[in-house]
Amino acid sequence: MLTVLGFAMIATFLVLIMMKKMSPIAALVLIPALFCVAVGQGAQLGDYVIDGVSKLAPTAAMLMFAIVYFGVMIDVGLFDPIVRAILRFCKADPVRVVVGTAVLAAIVSLDGDGSTTFMITVSAMYPLYKRLGMSLVVLTGVAATANGVMNTLPWGGPTARAATALKLDAGDIFVPMIPALAVGLVFVIALAYVLGRRERKRIGYLTLDQALATGTDGETVLVGAGGGADEATGRGEGRPAQRAGGAAGGSGSAAAGGSGAPDQDPAVPGFQGLDPHRATLRPRLYWFNAALTVALLTAMILELLPIPVLFLLGAALALTVNYPRPVDQKERLAAHAENVLNVAGMVFAAAVFTGVLTGTGMVKHMADWLVGAIPDAMGPHMALVTGLLSLPLTYFMSNDGFYFGVLPVLAEAGAAHGVSPLEIARASLVGQALHMSSPLVPAVYVLVGMAKVEFGDHTRFTVKWAALTSLVVLAAAVLFGIV
Repeated sequence: MLTVLGFAMIATFLVLIMMKKMSPIAALVLIPALFCVAVGQGAQLGDYVIDGVSKLAPTAAMLMFAIVYFGVMIDVGLFDPIVRAILRFCKADPVRVVVGTAVLAAIVSLDGDGSTTFMITVSAMYPLYKRLGMSLVVLTGVAATANGVMNTLPWGGPTARAATALKLDAGDIFVPMIPALAVGLVFVIALAYVLGRRERKRIGYLTLDQALATGTDGETVLVGAGGGADEATGRGEGRPAQRAGGAAGGSGSAAAGGSGAPDQDPAVPGFQGLDPHRATLRPRLYWFNAALTVALLTAMILELLPIPVLFLLGAALALTVNYPRPVDQKERLAAHAENVLNVAGMVFAAAVFTGVLTGTGMVKHMADWLVGAIPDAMGPHMALVTGLLSLPLTYFMSNDGFYFGVLPVLAEAGAAHGVSPLEIARASLVGQALHMSSPLVPAVYVLVGMAKVEFGDHTRFTVKWAALTSLVVLAAAVLFGIV
């Protein structure tokens, strides 16, 4: 009964948000509450929610202060040179822009934190996508999938969890998986190239001068079904830019290096595209801010302090040094309040969903049912089975739930048929490309929130590509004899 209700609850949530019948926050709260009552545990709902909130509170705090920190870094101009360099490299070619997104997300993912990766990637790429009228779900989809492949780094989380759960060395798990993960990353870049070609065909090709001299008034969100034609919808007040033969439509002022008034970007509080004259810039403090960011990321990788504490200290220091006047600090906080509220609210709403899933026992029953459904004949192939199961299970469950609750059971079943726990552990990593777009991953709300993309749109566009990427990694691992 709990198994059926668990799958029904997840399916109901996904259908409602993808059809845009409910907002993600409302769906994350109301649907699990109704199902909790349906299983006869309504009286325990408060305990489940409090338990979920207590577990996710540090994550919410980290995201709140990380958004403030990187928001301030955007305000002061830390990422402006990156944006300009990417723009010149991309030459306003959508193919290069999308490939650049994949490469940038992969490089920044080396810090091991998805939220940081998405904040930096979106901060750098969003103005370019908006200016060219490119699909924003391409931005979120490529960034999430690239980060998912890189999330398997030993300090990224999943590998450490697998090693802890099975009492193995993280290096023994990760190092042999490098060739398969490299294939996965190459596939993401190839996918970015294909998506970029589709964008180039849709909006045309612009020269650098045309891109700088023209802009769009709204965001373009493209959500297509498989290989069919995509439907372009404009969000906000504007419409997708119309271009023919490389000529840009719409009106706008030069944002960098051009003439005219700066382009005001209301969709990014405190960040006016590439405007080199915005009042929040602090060019004399550029190297201080760069050093502070490097020190912060280094401390995070070395785990000198808990990540929420690091971002709390970093945000406070960044505000104090760059904006000594309290009134300016309040203004910067207010400028980023919308993003902070949206993301923190989503995380606490997700706590209700995970709290009910775990508290009612739905997750355990769903996992036991899936493991029990494996035919005995598949016993010698448990590594392959684990890899396949990692896709749905890491999407519908937290990494903690999968690696500490399900993986030991799979490893035990594999051991009974002579399959090494190391092979099981390696196979368990392949689903991470899909996992990074799960509604249970707080970082994904940072991604869609900063990119101004509806979570349902992101899900509809990204899931198929992320699942395909995971399958490519699994196929490479099998081909190379890794699992």
